[in-house]
Amino acid sequence: MDKIYLDYAATTPVDPLVVQSMLPFFTDTFGNPSSLHVYGQRADQELNRCRRQILDLTHASNADLIFTSGGTESDNLVIKGSLNTHHLVSNQNLVISPIEHPAIATTCAQLEKDISIKKLRVDKYGLVDTDHLISSIDKQTKLVSVIWANNEIGTINDIQKIGTLCAEKGVRFHTDGVQGFAYLDVDWNNWNVDLMSFGAHKFYGPKGVGGLIIKKGTILDPIQTGGSQENNLRAGTQNLPLIVGMTKAFELVNEYRDVWNSKYINLRNMIIEEVTRSIPGAYLTGHPEKRLPNHASFVFDGILGQDLVIGLDMAGFAVSSGSACKVGKPSPSQVLLSIGIPEDLAKGALRVTVGRATTEEQVLNFLPELRRLVNNLRT
Repeated sequence: MDKIYLDYAATTPVDPLVVQSMLPFFTDTFGNPSSLHVYGQRADQELNRCRRQILDLTHASNADLIFTSGGTESDNLVIKGSLNTHHLVSNQNLVISPIEHPAIATTCAQLEKDISIKKLRVDKYGLVDTDHLISSIDKQTKLVSVIWANNEIGTINDIQKIGTLCAEKGVRFHTDGVQGFAYLDVDWNNWNVDLMSFGAHKFYGPKGVGGLIIKKGTILDPIQTGGSQENNLRAGTQNLPLIVGMTKAFELVNEYRDVWNSKYINLRNMIIEEVTRSIPGAYLTGHPEKRLPNHASFVFDGILGQDLVIGLDMAGFAVSSGSACKVGKPSPSQVLLSIGIPEDLAKGALRVTVGRATTEEQVLNFLPELRRLVNNLRT
């Protein structure tokens, strides 16, 4: 397609080296890792190699890794598995931030009729108020879940500090690491994190595969039952080709992270500086510095974000008005409302995220088209 893709927070193309790494596991090493014969043994060896490699790359010697279908399933496993949804106790509670991904927010909303969901205060950038966190935790708190890097506004929370506070309070801490995993270094052993979710398609791996890092000794109830795969937490035959591809993708991320991030930051800053300088009524959302290296997000006064997305798509640029999980919902984002943006202004959201294939020339072509479209929509 003769278009310029600027929506890498929604998904990324699969790296050719990742595709190449997966192919033998569709046709040659195709066995079921649970089978006892040599085909199964070879598949199981590869499965264990992938598990060890990801744990090594995240410095997680004191953790286990469960393979899932992606970040959404991992988030659901954490929330429901921490509560034992078969025997809910009405006085127990969960503490979450108001800027969580729908995989956390919607799951908690479904449980709210049975248990208490406490939402933390965040500042105008989306950073969690740690004083409020401390006062929100009590003896009935089963879990604290705070997103590492927000998918809509790019803000990066200090999960090391939040994890330490949770550990001091003796409560389990989970972070949705889906966006952060793709761009930020994971130093698990030095963090007080009990559970972290991730998904491969955010870092140039295949869709439909992800994982959950679990601190050793952390007990969860399974939400998908059947066989005993994945430490009895996720029944079903593992999708070995996708797991191999995810492992290769994460290996490449760790090898080239600094180089790619340097490029992303330059392009991101170019977008932020030009949009806020040249378009009146355009405001950056999220933290100006503590944000994902490839992420630029804005609200525009007097415009609907979905109109911007459609107009830019017609002009040859693929962008987003926020989370890919909110497609078709013109109502203002709860994330933007939570950080104090007025409802009418929040409807004018736009997210621009760059990637490995993005060039300076593409950005320079995009910026005047955005400016032109904003002017046209306003008049």
